[in-house]
Amino acid sequence: MIIRIIRKLARVCGLEPKPINIKAEIKLTSPNRLLEGKRVIITGGTKGLGLAMAKKFKSEGALVLITGRDEKTAIQVAEKLDVFALPLNLNDLSSFETFVDKAEGILGGIDCLVNNAGMSLHEKTFFDVTPDTFCSQFRTNLEGPFFITRAVVMKMMMKNDSEPTKGNILFISSETGFTADIRPYGLTKAAINSFVEGLGYLLCKDGIRVNAIAPGVVATDMTGFSPDENLAYTHNSTGRLYLPEEMAEAATFLISDASATVSGQILACNNARTINARWK
Repeated sequence: MIIRIIRKLARVCGLEPKPINIKAEIKLTSPNRLLEGKRVIITGGTKGLGLAMAKKFKSEGALVLITGRDEKTAIQVAEKLDVFALPLNLNDLSSFETFVDKAEGILGGIDCLVNNAGMSLHEKTFFDVTPDTFCSQFRTNLEGPFFITRAVVMKMMMKNDSEPTKGNILFISSETGFTADIRPYGLTKAAINSFVEGLGYLLCKDGIRVNAIAPGVVATDMTGFSPDENLAYTHNSTGRLYLPEEMAEAATFLISDASATVSGQILACNNARTINARWK
């Protein structure tokens, strides 16, 4: 919210050029029950990309449980979507075992964990990073997802050995994970990309797939952009901001059985922006 206010003030004061008004014309797949019966946990599912995924997964037949730090907000959003909700603080590692037990009881099992919750403090430069901002982003973006994933994977591995697919883990990374960076957010996403590849390789023989999507800049509260405003954004290859619903389409494919041969992969959803082409 603060970032959005700063951007608006910059435009009003003439410090930022007013871009040409752009609205996205996107195509979404029609629900075809691609996730029928899948039991899915989405961390940070009360807004932005998490909310878009919850809606999409629900429409595809999944049983969905969303999390949020604020229990009241999580419950209110869940009631609107007709999904389940549980509070979760990714900084409280000691709560993960109890959380996973409760989630398993509510859903009747766990087929997929979507590590969506994250934060960026948008420091301007390397010199603006403090020990507190560094640690808070690493706790939320890397340490929390690492250990909640471990807790869920341990549950998945207890499934009957006769089941060909025991589970699916999806991380929400970022295009910053593909590029050199000097700020904590980008460093955590680079680490997540490495973790996805390593964990995907480790768990493939156990019937657990691990993948990630790495969006470009999406119109969400975290980036400071609203999907209801002008979507012009020259830094994205498309010349516009991406929408959460577009990322939910890619996420749906990766947690569905349609992508059964895919694991340990990070799918960049940024129209090739981070490709290191020789003619750049």
